[in-house]
Amino acid sequence: MRVVFMGTPDIAATCLKKIIADGFEVAAVYTQPDRPKNRGMKLACSPVKEVALEHGIDVYQPENFRDQETVEQLQALEPDVVAVVAYGRILPQSVLDIPKKGCINIHASLLPKYRGSAPYQWAVLDGQKETGVSAMYLCREMDAGDVINVSKTPIGPDETAGELLDRLAVLGADLLSKTLTAVKQGTAAAVPQDPAQVSYAPMLDKSICPIDWNESAQQIHNKVRGLNPWPVATAVFGGKRFKIYQTAVIPVEHGAAPGTVLGLTKTGLRIACGQDAVEIRILQAEGGKRMAAPDYFRGHPLED
Repeated sequence: MRVVFMGTPDIAATCLKKIIADGFEVAAVYTQPDRPKNRGMKLACSPVKEVALEHGIDVYQPENFRDQETVEQLQALEPDVVAVVAYGRILPQSVLDIPKKGCINIHASLLPKYRGSAPYQWAVLDGQKETGVSAMYLCREMDAGDVINVSKTPIGPDETAGELLDRLAVLGADLLSKTLTAVKQGTAAAVPQDPAQVSYAPMLDKSICPIDWNESAQQIHNKVRGLNPWPVATAVFGGKRFKIYQTAVIPVEHGAAPGTVLGLTKTGLRIACGQDAVEIRILQAEGGKRMAAPDYFRGHPLED
């Protein structure tokens, strides 16, 4: 069975490595064009491209599939199935119609929950205790195709979105391999999604970063976890802006206005919230280095 793989970031690279190791015939790889990266702004290839080149697999990097020549290029590869993992491109119907056995997508949520571009981050932001990955057939509507299979995992109470993604990548790779096997054997399921259970996970941006101390400590803790490693929750103390990387919920009745500094402990800076308190444990001052909060504030005391 000839597989064309489409993907770009690390989670996709993990999936590609898995199906190569499991012996699937990967006829070609599609990934986003090389982009300028870091301070030098030198062109850098995607993690998926790196894996493909290591294994001698042909790589294609079109900006999109609006050009008929690009579509015909994919047709010429004669894929039995197209496997898509975080490709970052919407596939038109002309592409979806090419593979004989369909286009399969691995999505980092338990569909129909959290359709969209930031599914695992919003699962953490919303305080969900469980998430997973879904294998589905692609259709024209975003993340709305029939579900083939899912793999579930609990979300740790202090787990960040970045830590969760590392685990979902492994789950997704295993699920993709199992799904391709089922497609090859003709045993893949196709269960329609329940429209009543649909929720969305819109793209993250920096407008969501500032912490609202009127929220409960648990909500703020979830925010810090969900926005780590990007775009990172922020707060202002003493007129200086900080990125907040790690917090803990402190169940305490304080009677103070939300945002009030309750004190500096050996483990962090405690702040009053709408309910309970948050202890900030790791932060980064603007223009500074990431460090433990007690270490920073011992050297930069907050004014009373």
